[in-house]
Amino acid sequence: MLVTRTSHLTTIGFSLLIATCMVRSIRADQTGFTTIDVPGNSGYTEAFGINLNGDIVGGFGDPSNSILHGFLLSKGAFTTIDVPGAYVTEAHGIGPKGDIVGFFANVSGVHGFLLSKGSFTTIDVPGASFTEAFGIDSEGNIVGYYIQGGVHGFLLSKGVFTAIDVPGAIFTAAFGINLAGDIVGAFNATVLSDGAGFHGFLLSKGSFTTVEVPGTSYTRAFGINPQDDVVGQDSDGRVHGFLLSKGVYTSIDVPGSSSTEAFGTNPKGDIVGGYSNATGVHGFLLEK
Repeated sequence: MLVTRTSHLTTIGFSLLIATCMVRSIRADQTGFTTIDVPGNSGYTEAFGINLNGDIVGGFGDPSNSILHGFLLSKGAFTTIDVPGAYVTEAHGIGPKGDIVGFFANVSGVHGFLLSKGSFTTIDVPGASFTEAFGIDSEGNIVGYYIQGGVHGFLLSKGVFTAIDVPGAIFTAAFGINLAGDIVGAFNATVLSDGAGFHGFLLSKGSFTTVEVPGTSYTRAFGINPQDDVVGQDSDGRVHGFLLSKGVYTSIDVPGSSSTEAFGTNPKGDIVGGYSNATGVHGFLLEK
């Protein structure tokens, strides 16, 4: 059964710092990638989240390409995730207890969801026209973004929504959260649409740090684990995944791909994401 959680919204402000980090050259010869394709998909599968147990969530298209579904991959078996009445469902994050967050679209709009113990709960920021949930930690804290006179990130903790806005930005989205409460995401000070001008951020103990792969036109940070390893996406004319660990950026490129994106990482350091090649869009698992 779908229910809508009612909470109040507050806004918080923080200082902005710029990170200085080393860059490691692209590892074009990386091995250890496992492709993730939901059987019978339309040529689209992407993996967005992974927990300590190795359970993976994501999204895929059905053969008609008319409906998008979420999935859970656990112990080698795929389970489809569809919010009742929705024509789009994607699963973005999974906690250590198996709680799953994501978004769905139906006739009333776009909403976030929490799937816990077999029951869906709708996540709608009060007054927002659009809400998506992306990440969840072991305490059940959820992050995502919403539209309300602009694009804002949010933290949902114990039933209370808190807005996340990088100072000076007109677009802020929160994508990942770890046990320490550190949050990663993306912001843009000039445009609302996808593309150049985006920067990643890390929000830790009330302060923002910019996450930016040197020499790129944009960077977005999607996932963070308890070791503060950050994964995401950047572009230098080609889209790459990246890992930021102990101040060093490492590019992630699936061999033979035209583009790669890294979306999630777990406490073991395993990474999931998506890549494109001549046969379509596929998910991947890169084990530590």
